[in-house]
Amino acid sequence: MDKVVNRELLDKVIAISVEAGEAILGVYNASGELEVETKSDDSPVTAADLAAHRILAPALEKLLDGVPVLSEEGEMPSYDTRSQWDRYWIIDPLDGTKEFIRRNGEFTVNVALIENGEPVLGVVHVPVLDITYAGAKTLGAIKRDDSGEKAIEVRAMQPRLDDKQPIEIVASRSHGAGAVDTLLERIEGSLGETGLKNMGSSLKLCLVAEGAADLYPRLAPTCEWDTAAAQAVVEAAGGIVVDEQFALLRYNQKEELLNPFFYVIGDRDFDWKSLLLAS
Repeated sequence: MDKVVNRELLDKVIAISVEAGEAILGVYNASGELEVETKSDDSPVTAADLAAHRILAPALEKLLDGVPVLSEEGEMPSYDTRSQWDRYWIIDPLDGTKEFIRRNGEFTVNVALIENGEPVLGVVHVPVLDITYAGAKTLGAIKRDDSGEKAIEVRAMQPRLDDKQPIEIVASRSHGAGAVDTLLERIEGSLGETGLKNMGSSLKLCLVAEGAADLYPRLAPTCEWDTAAAQAVVEAAGGIVVDEQFALLRYNQKEELLNPFFYVIGDRDFDWKSLLLAS
């Protein structure tokens, strides 16, 4: 990786993401019912998704010459085209559209830079809370809120086990509940008490990144734009995102843009592998 990833670039991506978040809030806070359309894959889309896309895509194209943008709300290039990309932006202008429609605030703007399949820079902005999580492979991870900016990192497991504190699990509000319940039973049988928090969008990964959760098992489908930005933040904070075989989650490696099921792990030194791969 060359020196394209630096703090100046990260700050510019944060600013663009915040601007997109403001456009989303303009729709979110407007009076009247939200107009919701259904895309060909049966997922919902709103004026807010499109407004954020129209801000993000052209702004990112200007940041790095010749670096394409792959957006959930843009045209999908063929894999023949994408496979030629060593570096590209991948964005979800509004991650958690269902949460947006429910007006529960659990939606985000996701922007990531991918290099050779690896997310090396990521920004996750939470418009309703005006909180931004950001990170880069070479810079570490940060969280910005109304109190300012601070560095964030994942937390260690052993002190929690020594003090008999519950292991905190975060999971989807809408997907894969049965498989997660089975996994929780196995974790409790091995490690003791667990706490479970259900949440929408990529906020779940960010809770692991800031040390508020220990594990996020995703045992239901996601797309690459759902996870790339937050994965960059998690890994910049010291965590790891792996598939069910414990291989690192990577991007643009196949024709389809679906992720495998995966685990977001805070403490990479803890032997989660033995526990999660147990039959």
